Amino acid sequence: MPTCPAPDHPQMAYQVVEKRWALEALESVLEERQSSLAALEARAAQLRGARARQEARVHAQQASNAARRAAYEELRAHAALREAALRRLQEEARDLLGWLLQRKARAAAERNLRNERRERVKQARVSQELKKAAKRTVSISESTNTLGDGITEGTEAEALALAAEPVSQESEAGAKWSRSFRSASATSLTLSRCVDVVKGLLDFKKRRGHSIGGAPEQRYQSIPVCVAARLPTWAQDVLDAHLSEVNAVRFGPNSSLLATGGADCLIHLWNVVGGRLEANQTLEGASGSITSVDLDPSVRGLCPSGGSQVLAATYNQAAQLWTVGEAQSKETLSGHTDKVTAAKFKVTRHQAVTGSRDRTVKEWDLGRAYCSRTINVLSYCNDVVCGDHVIISGHNDQKIRFWDSRGPCCTQVIPVQGRVTSLSLSQDQLHLLSCSRDNTLKVIDLRVSNIRQVFRADGFRCSSDWTKAVFSPDRRYALAGSGDGALYIWDVDTGKLESSLRGPHCAAINAVAWCGSGNHVVSVDQARKVVLWH
Repeated sequence: MPTCPAPDHPQMAYQVVEKRWALEALESVLEERQSSLAALEARAAQLRGARARQEARVHAQQASNAARRAAYEELRAHAALREAALRRLQEEARDLLGWLLQRKARAAAERNLRNERRERVKQARVSQELKKAAKRTVSISESTNTLGDGITEGTEAEALALAAEPVSQESEAGAKWSRSFRSASATSLTLSRCVDVVKGLLDFKKRRGHSIGGAPEQRYQSIPVCVAARLPTWAQDVLDAHLSEVNAVRFGPNSSLLATGGADCLIHLWNVVGGRLEANQTLEGASGSITSVDLDPSVRGLCPSGGSQVLAATYNQAAQLWTVGEAQSKETLSGHTDKVTAAKFKVTRHQAVTGSRDRTVKEWDLGRAYCSRTINVLSYCNDVVCGDHVIISGHNDQKIRFWDSRGPCCTQVIPVQGRVTSLSLSQDQLHLLSCSRDNTLKVIDLRVSNIRQVFRADGFRCSSDWTKAVFSPDRRYALAGSGDGALYIWDVDTGKLESSLRGPHCAAINAVAWCGSGNHVVSVDQARKVVLWH
Protein backbone atom coordinates (compact mmCIF):
# COMPACT_ATOMS: atom_id res chain seq x y z
CA MET A 1 0.00 0.00 0.00
CA PRO A 2 1.39 3.39 -1.04
CA THR A 3 2.09 6.01 1.53
CA CYS A 4 1.04 9.84 1.34
CA PRO A 5 3.70 12.42 1.25
CA ALA A 6 4.24 14.28 4.51
CA PRO A 7 2.81 17.85 4.70
CA ASP A 8 5.07 20.81 4.19
CA HIS A 9 5.05 22.18 7.69
CA PRO A 10 7.02 25.37 7.05
CA GLN A 11 4.69 26.52 4.22
CA MET A 12 1.58 26.01 6.27
CA ALA A 13 3.08 27.84 9.16
CA TYR A 14 3.84 30.75 6.86
CA GLN A 15 0.23 30.81 5.61
CA VAL A 16 -1.04 30.71 9.15
CA VAL A 17 1.09 33.71 10.00
CA GLU A 18 -0.18 35.60 6.91
CA LYS A 19 -3.73 34.78 7.79
CA ARG A 20 -3.15 35.97 11.33
CA TRP A 21 -1.68 39.26 10.03
CA ALA A 22 -4.60 39.69 7.65
CA LEU A 23 -7.00 39.00 10.48
CA GLU A 24 -5.28 41.56 12.66
CA ALA A 25 -5.45 44.10 9.86
CA LEU A 26 -9.12 43.42 9.37
CA GLU A 27 -9.72 43.73 13.09
CA SER A 28 -7.96 47.12 13.14
CA VAL A 29 -10.06 48.26 10.15
CA LEU A 30 -13.15 47.01 11.95
CA GLU A 31 -12.23 48.94 15.05
CA GLU A 32 -11.66 52.11 13.02
CA ARG A 33 -14.99 51.72 11.29
CA GLN A 34 -16.71 51.05 14.57
CA SER A 35 -15.18 54.20 16.07
CA SER A 36 -16.18 56.17 12.93
CA LEU A 37 -19.68 54.73 13.17
CA ALA A 38 -19.88 55.78 16.82
CA ALA A 39 -18.76 59.30 15.83
CA LEU A 40 -21.32 59.41 13.04
CA GLU A 41 -24.05 58.21 15.39
CA ALA A 42 -23.09 60.97 17.87
CA ARG A 43 -23.16 63.54 15.04
CA ALA A 44 -26.52 62.21 13.92
CA ALA A 45 -27.81 62.59 17.46
CA GLN A 46 -26.55 66.21 17.54
CA LEU A 47 -28.21 66.95 14.20
CA ARG A 48 -31.46 65.42 15.39
CA GLY A 49 -31.31 67.70 18.44
CA ALA A 50 -30.58 70.73 16.27
CA ARG A 51 -33.42 69.78 13.98
CA ALA A 52 -35.76 69.51 16.90
CA ARG A 53 -34.67 72.94 18.11
CA GLN A 54 -35.12 74.43 14.62
CA GLU A 55 -38.58 72.89 14.37
CA ALA A 56 -39.43 74.47 17.71
CA ARG A 57 -38.20 77.83 16.46
CA VAL A 58 -40.20 77.46 13.25
CA HIS A 59 -43.34 76.68 15.23
CA ALA A 60 -42.70 79.68 17.49
CA GLN A 61 -42.10 81.96 14.47
CA GLN A 62 -45.26 80.67 12.82
CA ALA A 63 -47.21 81.42 15.96
CA SER A 64 -45.68 84.91 16.14
CA ASN A 65 -46.49 85.53 12.45
CA ALA A 66 -50.04 84.40 13.02
CA ALA A 67 -50.36 86.80 15.96
CA ARG A 68 -48.87 89.65 13.96
CA ARG A 69 -51.14 88.87 11.04
CA ALA A 70 -54.13 89.00 13.34
CA ALA A 71 -52.91 92.32 14.83
CA TYR A 72 -52.38 93.69 11.29
CA GLU A 73 -55.87 92.68 10.23
CA GLU A 74 -57.21 94.32 13.38
CA LEU A 75 -55.28 97.52 12.61
CA ARG A 76 -56.56 97.48 9.03
CA ALA A 77 -60.11 97.15 10.26
CA HIS A 78 -59.51 99.97 12.77
CA ALA A 79 -57.96 102.17 10.05
CA ALA A 80 -60.92 101.51 7.78
CA LEU A 81 -63.26 102.59 10.58
CA ARG A 82 -61.17 105.73 11.20
CA GLU A 83 -61.15 106.57 7.48
CA ALA A 84 -64.90 106.12 7.33
CA ALA A 85 -65.24 108.37 10.40
CA LEU A 86 -62.91 110.94 8.78
CA ARG A 87 -64.98 110.91 5.60
CA ARG A 88 -68.12 111.42 7.63
CA LEU A 89 -66.49 114.32 9.50
CA GLN A 90 -65.33 115.87 6.24
CA GLU A 91 -68.81 115.56 4.79
CA GLU A 92 -70.24 117.08 7.95
CA ALA A 93 -67.67 119.90 7.75
CA ARG A 94 -68.61 120.59 4.12
CA ASP A 95 -72.28 120.51 5.01
CA LEU A 96 -71.64 122.79 7.98
CA LEU A 97 -69.63 125.20 5.83
CA GLY A 98 -72.36 125.22 3.20
CA TRP A 99 -74.96 125.78 5.90
CA LEU A 100 -72.86 128.60 7.37
CA LEU A 101 -72.46 130.27 3.98
CA GLN A 102 -76.17 129.93 3.32
CA ARG A 103 -76.93 131.37 6.74
CA LYS A 104 -74.59 134.31 6.17
CA ALA A 105 -76.11 134.90 2.75
CA ARG A 106 -79.61 134.68 4.26
CA ALA A 107 -78.61 137.06 7.04
CA ALA A 108 -77.15 139.49 4.51
CA ALA A 109 -80.32 139.27 2.42
CA GLU A 110 -82.47 139.86 5.49
CA ARG A 111 -80.30 142.81 6.49
CA ASN A 112 -80.61 144.22 2.96
CA LEU A 113 -84.35 143.75 3.11
CA ARG A 114 -84.55 145.51 6.48
CA ASN A 115 -82.44 148.37 5.16
CA GLU A 116 -84.63 148.67 2.07
CA ARG A 117 -87.79 148.67 4.19
CA ARG A 118 -86.31 151.28 6.51
CA GLU A 119 -85.31 153.38 3.51
CA ARG A 120 -88.78 153.07 1.97
CA VAL A 121 -90.39 154.07 5.27
CA LYS A 122 -88.03 157.02 5.55
CA GLN A 123 -88.73 158.11 1.99
CA ALA A 124 -92.47 157.77 2.55
CA ARG A 125 -92.25 159.88 5.72
CA VAL A 126 -90.20 162.55 3.92
CA SER A 127 -92.65 162.50 1.03
CA GLN A 128 -95.59 163.00 3.39
CA GLU A 129 -93.82 165.85 5.13
CA LEU A 130 -93.06 167.45 1.79
CA LYS A 131 -96.68 167.11 0.71
CA LYS A 132 -97.84 168.74 3.94
CA ALA A 133 -95.31 171.52 3.52
CA ALA A 134 -96.37 172.06 -0.11
CA LYS A 135 -99.93 172.82 0.98
CA ARG A 136 -98.85 175.81 3.06
CA THR A 137 -97.83 179.25 1.86
CA VAL A 138 -94.98 181.32 3.24
CA SER A 139 -94.81 185.09 3.31
CA ILE A 140 -91.31 186.22 2.49
CA SER A 141 -90.42 189.78 3.42
CA GLU A 142 -88.49 191.77 0.87
CA SER A 143 -86.12 193.04 3.54
CA THR A 144 -85.34 189.73 5.21
CA ASN A 145 -82.86 187.09 4.18
CA THR A 146 -84.46 184.11 5.92
CA LEU A 147 -87.84 182.39 6.02
CA GLY A 148 -90.52 183.72 8.37
CA ASP A 149 -92.23 182.18 11.31
CA GLY A 150 -94.78 180.47 9.06
CA ILE A 151 -92.50 177.50 8.32
CA THR A 152 -94.07 174.27 9.51
CA GLU A 153 -92.42 171.21 10.99
CA GLY A 154 -92.28 169.65 7.53
CA THR A 155 -90.42 172.69 6.25
CA GLU A 156 -87.97 172.44 9.15
CA ALA A 157 -87.35 168.81 8.33
CA GLU A 158 -86.88 169.91 4.73
CA ALA A 159 -84.28 172.47 5.76
CA LEU A 160 -82.49 169.88 7.91
CA ALA A 161 -82.40 167.52 4.95
CA LEU A 162 -80.87 170.26 2.87
CA ALA A 163 -78.31 171.03 5.58
CA ALA A 164 -77.34 167.36 5.84
CA GLU A 165 -76.64 166.94 2.10
CA PRO A 166 -72.81 166.95 1.66
CA VAL A 167 -72.66 168.13 -1.95
CA SER A 168 -71.82 171.41 -3.55
CA GLN A 169 -75.40 171.97 -4.69
CA GLU A 170 -76.43 172.32 -1.04
CA SER A 171 -74.66 175.64 -0.69
CA GLU A 172 -76.26 176.85 -3.91
CA ALA A 173 -79.70 175.76 -2.73
CA GLY A 174 -79.05 177.35 0.67
CA ALA A 175 -78.04 180.55 -1.04
CA LYS A 176 -81.27 180.52 -3.03
CA TRP A 177 -83.20 180.06 0.21
CA SER A 178 -81.37 182.76 2.13
CA ARG A 179 -80.91 185.58 -0.37
CA SER A 180 -83.44 188.44 -0.52
CA PHE A 181 -85.91 188.66 -3.40
CA ARG A 182 -85.62 191.65 -5.72
CA SER A 183 -89.26 191.72 -6.80
CA ALA A 184 -92.22 192.64 -4.63
CA SER A 185 -94.27 190.02 -6.46
CA ALA A 186 -92.36 187.36 -4.54
CA THR A 187 -93.97 188.28 -1.21
CA SER A 188 -96.60 185.59 -1.65
CA LEU A 189 -94.77 182.39 -2.71
CA THR A 190 -95.76 178.79 -2.11
CA LEU A 191 -93.27 176.11 -1.13
CA SER A 192 -93.84 174.12 -4.30
CA ARG A 193 -90.56 175.36 -5.79
CA CYS A 194 -88.79 174.53 -2.51
CA VAL A 195 -90.25 171.02 -2.68
CA ASP A 196 -88.98 170.68 -6.24
CA VAL A 197 -85.51 171.74 -5.12
CA VAL A 198 -85.51 169.21 -2.27
CA LYS A 199 -86.72 166.45 -4.57
CA GLY A 200 -84.00 167.30 -7.05
CA LEU A 201 -81.40 167.11 -4.33
CA LEU A 202 -82.74 163.77 -3.11
CA ASP A 203 -82.74 162.40 -6.63
CA PHE A 204 -79.17 163.61 -7.14
CA LYS A 205 -78.11 161.95 -3.87
CA LYS A 206 -79.77 158.73 -4.94
CA ARG A 207 -77.98 158.85 -8.31
CA ARG A 208 -74.53 159.58 -6.95
CA GLY A 209 -74.55 158.13 -3.46
CA HIS A 210 -74.93 154.41 -4.05
CA SER A 211 -72.16 152.01 -4.91
CA ILE A 212 -72.37 148.50 -6.35
CA GLY A 213 -73.34 147.03 -3.02
CA GLY A 214 -76.08 149.56 -2.50
CA ALA A 215 -74.41 151.41 0.38
CA PRO A 216 -73.79 155.16 0.15
CA GLU A 217 -70.47 155.85 -1.53
CA GLN A 218 -68.12 157.55 0.91
CA ARG A 219 -64.58 158.18 -0.20
CA TYR A 220 -61.58 158.24 2.09
CA GLN A 221 -59.96 161.56 2.76
CA SER A 222 -56.93 162.25 0.64
CA ILE A 223 -53.49 161.62 2.12
CA PRO A 224 -50.75 164.26 1.75
CA VAL A 225 -48.40 163.46 -1.14
CA CYS A 226 -44.71 162.96 -0.46
CA VAL A 227 -42.62 165.57 -2.27
CA ALA A 228 -39.28 163.70 -2.26
CA ALA A 229 -38.56 160.24 -0.84
CA ARG A 230 -35.30 159.64 1.01
CA LEU A 231 -33.14 156.74 -0.15
CA PRO A 232 -32.53 154.28 2.71
CA THR A 233 -28.87 153.78 3.57
CA TRP A 234 -28.61 151.84 6.85
CA ALA A 235 -30.67 149.64 9.18
CA GLN A 236 -31.97 151.52 12.22
CA ASP A 237 -33.76 148.66 13.96
CA VAL A 238 -33.77 144.85 13.57
CA LEU A 239 -36.34 142.65 15.35
CA ASP A 240 -37.26 138.97 15.45
CA ALA A 241 -40.90 139.95 15.28
CA HIS A 242 -42.77 136.71 14.62
CA LEU A 243 -42.58 133.03 15.55
CA SER A 244 -42.04 132.01 11.91
CA GLU A 245 -41.51 133.65 8.55
CA VAL A 246 -43.03 137.10 7.93
CA ASN A 247 -45.04 137.33 4.71
CA ALA A 248 -46.56 140.83 4.67
CA VAL A 249 -45.85 144.40 5.79
CA ARG A 250 -47.80 147.64 5.37
CA PHE A 251 -47.53 151.24 6.62
CA GLY A 252 -50.51 153.23 7.86
CA PRO A 253 -51.61 156.41 6.05
CA ASN A 254 -49.56 158.81 8.21
CA SER A 255 -46.35 156.70 8.30
CA SER A 256 -46.20 156.12 12.07
CA LEU A 257 -48.23 152.88 12.23
CA LEU A 258 -46.91 149.64 10.75
CA ALA A 259 -48.54 146.21 10.40
CA THR A 260 -46.75 142.90 9.83
CA GLY A 261 -48.30 139.49 9.25
CA GLY A 262 -46.71 136.06 9.26
CA ALA A 263 -47.10 132.32 9.04
CA ASP A 264 -47.70 132.23 12.83
CA CYS A 265 -51.26 133.50 12.17
CA LEU A 266 -50.56 136.77 14.01
CA ILE A 267 -50.62 140.43 12.97
CA HIS A 268 -48.37 142.79 14.94
CA LEU A 269 -48.93 146.54 14.94
CA TRP A 270 -45.86 148.74 15.51
CA ASN A 271 -45.31 152.42 16.16
CA VAL A 272 -42.31 154.07 14.48
CA VAL A 273 -40.89 156.25 17.24
CA GLY A 274 -37.45 157.85 17.11
CA GLY A 275 -36.14 155.47 14.49
CA ARG A 276 -37.29 152.40 16.45
CA LEU A 277 -40.18 149.97 16.20
CA GLU A 278 -42.25 149.87 19.38
CA ALA A 279 -44.90 147.16 19.82
CA ASN A 280 -48.40 148.62 19.72
CA GLN A 281 -50.81 145.68 19.58
CA THR A 282 -51.13 142.03 18.52
CA LEU A 283 -54.20 141.04 16.49
CA GLU A 284 -55.27 137.45 17.05
CA GLY A 285 -57.92 135.13 15.68
CA ALA A 286 -56.58 134.55 12.17
CA SER A 287 -57.54 131.08 10.97
CA GLY A 288 -54.42 130.55 8.85
CA SER A 289 -51.08 131.95 7.76
CA ILE A 290 -51.21 135.63 6.83
CA THR A 291 -50.41 136.21 3.15
CA SER A 292 -51.31 139.89 2.78
CA VAL A 293 -52.14 142.79 5.10
CA ASP A 294 -53.63 146.24 4.43
CA LEU A 295 -54.54 149.20 6.64
CA ASP A 296 -57.63 151.33 6.29
CA PRO A 297 -56.51 154.50 4.42
CA SER A 298 -58.81 156.66 6.56
CA VAL A 299 -57.06 159.41 8.54
CA ARG A 300 -60.01 159.73 10.86
CA GLY A 301 -59.76 156.30 12.42
CA LEU A 302 -59.99 155.17 15.98
CA CYS A 303 -56.24 154.94 16.28
CA PRO A 304 -54.54 158.33 16.46
CA SER A 305 -51.57 157.01 14.51
CA GLY A 306 -53.31 155.59 11.45
CA GLY A 307 -56.16 153.63 9.96
CA SER A 308 -59.02 152.31 12.01
CA GLN A 309 -59.21 148.85 10.41
CA VAL A 310 -56.80 146.12 9.34
CA LEU A 311 -57.59 143.67 6.54
CA ALA A 312 -55.63 140.44 6.07
CA ALA A 313 -55.71 137.53 3.61
CA THR A 314 -55.14 134.04 5.01
CA TYR A 315 -54.39 130.54 3.79
CA ASN A 316 -57.68 129.33 5.30
CA GLN A 317 -59.81 130.40 2.30
CA ALA A 318 -60.91 133.68 3.90
CA ALA A 319 -59.97 137.29 4.59
CA GLN A 320 -60.42 138.78 8.05
CA LEU A 321 -61.07 142.28 9.34
CA TRP A 322 -59.92 143.80 12.63
CA THR A 323 -60.61 147.11 14.29
CA VAL A 324 -57.51 148.76 15.71
CA GLY A 325 -57.75 148.57 19.47
CA GLU A 326 -59.58 145.23 19.48
CA ALA A 327 -57.49 142.06 19.64
CA GLN A 328 -60.03 139.66 18.10
CA SER A 329 -61.20 139.60 14.51
CA LYS A 330 -64.27 141.68 13.74
CA GLU A 331 -65.46 140.00 10.54
CA THR A 332 -64.52 136.97 8.42
CA LEU A 333 -65.01 137.32 4.67
CA SER A 334 -65.61 133.71 3.65
CA GLY A 335 -66.52 132.47 0.20
CA HIS A 336 -63.26 131.54 -1.51
CA THR A 337 -62.51 127.84 -2.02
CA ASP A 338 -58.70 128.10 -1.88
CA LYS A 339 -56.17 130.19 0.02
CA VAL A 340 -56.60 133.95 -0.29
CA THR A 341 -53.43 135.60 -1.56
CA ALA A 342 -54.37 139.31 -1.56
CA ALA A 343 -56.78 141.62 0.30
CA LYS A 344 -56.94 145.39 -0.25
CA PHE A 345 -59.23 148.23 0.79
CA LYS A 346 -60.89 150.14 -2.05
CA VAL A 347 -60.88 153.91 -2.43
CA THR A 348 -64.52 154.06 -1.38
CA ARG A 349 -65.17 153.43 2.30
CA HIS A 350 -66.42 150.08 3.60
CA GLN A 351 -65.39 148.21 0.45
CA ALA A 352 -62.54 145.78 -0.23
CA VAL A 353 -61.21 143.40 -2.89
CA THR A 354 -59.67 139.93 -2.43
CA GLY A 355 -57.83 137.62 -4.81
CA SER A 356 -57.39 133.88 -4.40
CA ARG A 357 -55.83 130.76 -5.85
CA ASP A 358 -59.37 129.57 -6.61
CA ARG A 359 -59.16 131.74 -9.76
CA THR A 360 -61.58 134.40 -8.53
CA VAL A 361 -61.45 138.06 -7.51
CA LYS A 362 -64.17 139.18 -5.10
CA GLU A 363 -65.52 142.60 -4.14
CA TRP A 364 -66.84 142.96 -0.59
CA ASP A 365 -69.23 145.26 1.23
CA LEU A 366 -67.48 145.46 4.61
CA GLY A 367 -70.46 147.02 6.33
CA ARG A 368 -72.44 143.84 5.77
CA ALA A 369 -69.53 141.38 5.39
CA TYR A 370 -71.15 140.46 2.08
CA CYS A 371 -69.62 139.57 -1.29
CA SER A 372 -71.13 142.04 -3.75
CA ARG A 373 -69.38 140.68 -6.85
CA THR A 374 -67.37 137.63 -7.93
CA ILE A 375 -65.03 137.82 -10.93
CA ASN A 376 -64.00 134.49 -12.44
CA VAL A 377 -60.49 134.43 -13.94
CA LEU A 378 -58.58 131.79 -15.88
CA SER A 379 -55.54 131.78 -13.59
CA TYR A 380 -54.42 132.02 -9.97
CA CYS A 381 -54.49 135.56 -8.61
CA ASN A 382 -51.35 136.53 -6.66
CA ASP A 383 -52.02 140.23 -5.97
CA VAL A 384 -54.59 143.01 -6.52
CA VAL A 385 -54.60 146.82 -6.36
CA CYS A 386 -57.52 149.24 -6.58
CA GLY A 387 -57.92 152.61 -8.28
CA ASP A 388 -60.89 154.96 -8.41
CA HIS A 389 -63.02 152.76 -10.64
CA VAL A 390 -60.65 149.98 -11.61
CA ILE A 391 -59.38 146.75 -10.07
CA ILE A 392 -56.02 145.43 -11.30
CA SER A 393 -55.05 141.80 -10.69
CA GLY A 394 -51.76 139.95 -11.31
CA HIS A 395 -51.88 136.27 -12.20
CA ASN A 396 -49.95 133.06 -12.46
CA ASP A 397 -50.39 132.92 -16.25
CA GLN A 398 -48.03 135.91 -16.67
CA LYS A 399 -50.83 138.41 -17.28
CA ILE A 400 -52.11 141.59 -15.61
CA ARG A 401 -55.87 142.10 -15.93
CA PHE A 402 -57.94 145.27 -15.53
CA TRP A 403 -61.55 145.23 -14.31
CA ASP A 404 -64.02 148.12 -14.24
CA SER A 405 -65.87 148.26 -10.92
CA ARG A 406 -68.95 149.49 -12.78
CA GLY A 407 -68.94 146.78 -15.45
CA PRO A 408 -68.88 142.99 -15.55
CA CYS A 409 -66.06 142.31 -18.01
CA CYS A 410 -62.30 142.53 -18.18
CA THR A 411 -61.37 145.79 -19.90
CA GLN A 412 -57.72 145.07 -20.67
CA VAL A 413 -55.01 142.40 -20.43
CA ILE A 414 -51.27 143.18 -20.41
CA PRO A 415 -48.93 140.18 -20.81
CA VAL A 416 -45.60 140.17 -18.97
CA GLN A 417 -42.74 137.69 -18.76
CA GLY A 418 -42.94 135.45 -15.68
CA ARG A 419 -45.61 134.80 -13.08
CA VAL A 420 -46.77 138.05 -11.48
CA THR A 421 -46.03 138.12 -7.73
CA SER A 422 -47.01 141.69 -6.78
CA LEU A 423 -48.52 144.95 -8.00
CA SER A 424 -47.99 148.50 -6.73
CA LEU A 425 -50.01 151.50 -7.95
CA SER A 426 -48.51 154.99 -7.81
CA GLN A 427 -50.38 157.62 -5.83
CA ASP A 428 -51.35 159.50 -9.00
CA GLN A 429 -52.71 156.19 -10.40
CA LEU A 430 -50.81 156.73 -13.66
CA HIS A 431 -48.13 154.05 -13.25
CA LEU A 432 -48.17 150.43 -12.16
CA LEU A 433 -45.17 148.47 -10.81
CA SER A 434 -45.18 144.68 -11.23
CA CYS A 435 -42.77 142.07 -9.88
CA SER A 436 -42.54 138.66 -11.56
CA ARG A 437 -40.71 135.35 -11.27
CA ASP A 438 -38.44 136.13 -14.24
CA ASN A 439 -36.45 138.24 -11.71
CA THR A 440 -37.57 141.56 -13.17
CA LEU A 441 -39.66 144.58 -12.17
CA LYS A 442 -41.71 146.39 -14.79
CA VAL A 443 -43.22 149.89 -14.80
CA ILE A 444 -46.42 150.15 -16.85
CA ASP A 445 -47.64 153.56 -18.01
CA LEU A 446 -51.41 153.27 -17.59
CA ARG A 447 -52.05 156.23 -19.87
CA VAL A 448 -50.83 154.28 -22.90
CA SER A 449 -50.95 150.75 -21.39
CA ASN A 450 -47.34 150.04 -22.30
CA ILE A 451 -44.36 148.76 -20.35
CA ARG A 452 -42.17 151.80 -19.82
CA GLN A 453 -39.21 150.33 -17.90
CA VAL A 454 -37.85 146.86 -17.09
CA PHE A 455 -35.55 146.61 -14.05
CA ARG A 456 -32.91 143.88 -13.67
CA ALA A 457 -29.81 143.51 -11.53
CA ASP A 458 -27.03 141.00 -11.04
CA GLY A 459 -27.92 139.02 -7.93
CA PHE A 460 -31.55 140.06 -7.76
CA ARG A 461 -33.81 137.03 -7.49
CA CYS A 462 -37.56 136.89 -6.97
CA SER A 463 -37.66 134.00 -4.50
CA SER A 464 -41.39 133.21 -4.19
CA ASP A 465 -44.85 133.77 -5.66
CA TRP A 466 -45.61 136.29 -2.88
CA THR A 467 -42.51 138.51 -3.16
CA LYS A 468 -43.71 142.13 -2.97
CA ALA A 469 -42.19 145.22 -4.62
CA VAL A 470 -43.37 148.84 -4.16
CA PHE A 471 -43.02 152.34 -5.52
CA SER A 472 -41.60 155.08 -3.35
CA PRO A 473 -44.39 157.51 -2.39
CA ASP A 474 -43.11 160.07 -4.91
CA ARG A 475 -42.84 157.34 -7.63
CA ARG A 476 -39.20 158.18 -8.20
CA TYR A 477 -37.86 154.79 -7.05
CA ALA A 478 -38.84 151.12 -7.26
CA LEU A 479 -37.96 148.92 -4.27
CA ALA A 480 -37.83 145.11 -3.99
CA GLY A 481 -36.23 142.47 -1.78
CA SER A 482 -34.20 139.59 -3.19
CA GLY A 483 -33.77 135.94 -2.37
CA ASP A 484 -30.20 136.65 -1.23
CA GLY A 485 -31.41 138.96 1.56
CA ALA A 486 -30.53 142.27 -0.16
CA LEU A 487 -32.67 145.32 -0.96
CA TYR A 488 -32.51 146.63 -4.53
CA ILE A 489 -33.58 150.18 -5.45
CA TRP A 490 -33.96 151.41 -9.05
CA ASP A 491 -34.48 154.92 -10.40
CA VAL A 492 -37.79 154.87 -12.27
CA ASP A 493 -36.89 157.67 -14.69
CA THR A 494 -33.45 156.41 -15.73
CA GLY A 495 -33.93 152.68 -15.16
CA LYS A 496 -30.56 152.41 -13.41
CA LEU A 497 -29.89 150.51 -10.20
CA GLU A 498 -29.60 153.24 -7.57
CA SER A 499 -28.33 151.10 -4.67
CA SER A 500 -28.37 147.66 -3.08
CA LEU A 501 -28.43 147.25 0.71
CA ARG A 502 -27.15 144.17 2.56
CA GLY A 503 -26.60 143.26 6.17
CA PRO A 504 -29.39 142.31 8.57
CA HIS A 505 -31.22 139.79 6.37
CA CYS A 506 -29.75 136.30 6.13
CA ALA A 507 -32.78 134.80 4.34
CA ALA A 508 -35.01 135.66 1.39
CA ILE A 509 -36.96 138.93 1.73
CA ASN A 510 -40.69 138.39 1.27
CA ALA A 511 -42.08 141.94 1.30
CA VAL A 512 -41.12 145.61 1.60
CA ALA A 513 -43.00 148.82 2.46
CA TRP A 514 -42.15 152.50 2.00
CA CYS A 515 -43.88 154.93 4.37
CA GLY A 516 -46.00 157.75 2.97
CA SER A 517 -43.66 160.47 4.22
CA GLY A 518 -40.78 158.87 2.33
CA ASN A 519 -38.45 158.70 5.34
CA HIS A 520 -38.51 155.00 6.25
CA VAL A 521 -38.47 151.61 4.55
CA VAL A 522 -39.35 148.31 6.23
CA SER A 523 -38.43 144.84 4.95
CA VAL A 524 -39.47 141.39 6.26
CA ASP A 525 -37.95 137.99 5.54
CA GLN A 526 -38.36 134.24 5.91
CA ALA A 527 -36.18 134.19 9.04
CA ARG A 528 -38.73 136.13 11.20
CA LYS A 529 -36.86 139.45 10.91
CA VAL A 530 -38.40 142.90 10.52
CA VAL A 531 -35.86 145.60 9.58
CA LEU A 532 -36.46 149.37 9.70
CA TRP A 533 -34.23 151.27 7.25
CA HIS A 534 -33.43 154.96 7.27
